[in-house]
Amino acid sequence: MRNLLIHADASPAMAERTETALAIGRRLGAHLSFLICSPFQQFIASDPFGGMYLAREQLAAAQLADAELETRLAAQLAREDVPWDIAIADGDTLASLSLAATLADLAIVSLGPRDRRGLAQPTLAGDLAMTVPAPVLALPAEGPPLDLDAPVMILWNGSPQAAHALRAAAPLMAGAGTVTMVQVGPDEGRVPAEDALCYLSRHGIHGELRRLDRGALTPEEILEQTAKELAPGLIVMGAYGRPRLRETLFGGVTRYLLEAAPAPLLLAH
Repeated sequence: MRNLLIHADASPAMAERTETALAIGRRLGAHLSFLICSPFQQFIASDPFGGMYLAREQLAAAQLADAELETRLAAQLAREDVPWDIAIADGDTLASLSLAATLADLAIVSLGPRDRRGLAQPTLAGDLAMTVPAPVLALPAEGPPLDLDAPVMILWNGSPQAAHALRAAAPLMAGAGTVTMVQVGPDEGRVPAEDALCYLSRHGIHGELRRLDRGALTPEEILEQTAKELAPGLIVMGAYGRPRLRETLFGGVTRYLLEAAPAPLLLAH
């Protein structure tokens, strides 16, 4: 995991993204690539008669803001001990990040800010996980940076997607205090949990398996209770394809976690 892609913007959550990237970069010797996305099309407006025009003042203001963000970020990174670069893309945020992630080992984004119900907007993180071959690390907007030494919780159902997420997360789990694989109900795939734990052990990561019965609770309620008990610093989960957009592992569990994640999520398709 030597090439990290980080979504850069001026939101308050940028600080946690940067600190997370720096922590991973130092631990794994990775290069950090920050991408500032400023969609050009948002400055094209239309009039009631079907005409189109460019909102030049708004575009100039946005370009100035991007340049200022780049300058601030470069000044901060110049004081750090990891290699980095910064680029500005004028395309759609999802498309720009997807293209840049083609040769990335990990893409780091934030979940959206929470609304009055306490739910985050999951669109970017969920869609990016379905779009790119690289794993996506999605940080709660109001949460702390990723703690590489905290416990890890792996959601397991025996699917190739879950196995891909586990392989992708292995470098991030090397220093974890504990690693717990959680399986709700019977195996739904062809990869036994015991084989997954054996794979991790060969990487020096020794985890335990916790099989939980569904009972009268929903999978979301079971995982919420388990997460409160384990207090993970990272949750690892697989992602299915676009026909079941953002419905991974146990159906609505992924949407629940993207909206109300108690910890950073490692998503992989």
